[in-house]
Amino acid sequence: MEQLTTFTTIFLGIFIEATPFLLLGSLASGLVEVFISKDDMARVVPRNLIAATIAGGMMGFIFPVCECGVVPLVRRLFNKGIPVSMGVAFLLAAPIINPVALASTYAAYGFGEMLILRFSMGLLVATTIGLLFSLNPRPLSILRPGSVMAFAGASPQAHKPTKRLEKRNLVKVNQPTDPVHIRVQKALRFASDDFFDMGKYLVIGSLLAAAMQTLIAQSTLTKLGQGPVSSVITMQILAFVLSVCSTVDAFLSLAFRNTFTTGSILSFLVFGPMVDIKSTLMFLNVFNRKIVLYLIVLPFLMAMLIGIFINLNVGI
Repeated sequence: MEQLTTFTTIFLGIFIEATPFLLLGSLASGLVEVFISKDDMARVVPRNLIAATIAGGMMGFIFPVCECGVVPLVRRLFNKGIPVSMGVAFLLAAPIINPVALASTYAAYGFGEMLILRFSMGLLVATTIGLLFSLNPRPLSILRPGSVMAFAGASPQAHKPTKRLEKRNLVKVNQPTDPVHIRVQKALRFASDDFFDMGKYLVIGSLLAAAMQTLIAQSTLTKLGQGPVSSVITMQILAFVLSVCSTVDAFLSLAFRNTFTTGSILSFLVFGPMVDIKSTLMFLNVFNRKIVLYLIVLPFLMAMLIGIFINLNVGI
C-alpha cells in the first residue's frame, strides 16, 4: 500500500504538472494550423540551412512550451513546411530556452554561470543535432506519414496528407476568407485533436516514470554520482527517469547541488528537458522509431561530453 500510494502521488504530480503545458502547446499548434499558411512559412523560414537551424533553436523564446507542449507544435510546423533541421532544433531547444524555464532557472540560481551555461549548452546541443539531421538525403523519411512537410532544407517537395489524418479531420483545407470566429473554432478543434492525440502518450509516459521512481530507489543512483564521469551519467539517467517538467527542474536540481558536480547538474538541466520517458513516447507519434533512438542517444552523448569537460576543465 505504501508503494501504491507513492506511485499514485508521483504519477499525479508528473501528469498534473505537464498537462497545462501540453494544452498550451496544443493551442499553439491549432493556431499555427489555421492562421499560418505554407506560403507564410516559406517567406519567414531562412533559405540558408544553418540560419534556419539556428532560428529553430531560438524560436523557443517565442513559445513558452515545455517538452510536452512542444511536440504537437513541432508536428504542425512540419506540416507547414519548416525544414527538418529547424524543427529538430526547436523541438530540443524550446524546453530549455523558453521564457518560463529561463525564469525558473534564474529564480533558482540567480544570474550567473548556471543560467548562462544552461542556455548556451541547450542551444549548442539542439542546433548541432538539428544540423546532423539535415545531412539525411531523404529528410521526409524520418517522419511518420502523419507528420508531413512541404520542403526539406530549402527545396520544396510536395507531400499529401494521409487518409488516416483526413478521416480524423486533422488535415483540412484552411479558408483564409472565413470570419475570424470561424477560424478560431477550427483552431480549437485542431488543438483538441492534438491534445487528445498526444495526451495518451503523456499518460503512459507518466505511468512509466512513476513506476521507475517507485521501484528504483534514488539513493541507488546517487551513490554512483561521486566522480567527474559517473556523476554526469547518473544525473542524466535520473533526469530521464524523473521526467520532471523543464519549468521546475531547476528547483529540483538544487537538492543535488552540494553533493553532485557542476557538470552533472548542468547535464541534468540540459538532457532532461530534451528527452525523458514521457517525451520519448510522444516522439513516437511524430518520428520513426529509429529516429527516436537518435533523438535520445545524440543529446545524451553531447550533454555527457560537455558535462565531463566542465568537470575536468572548468572550475565553477
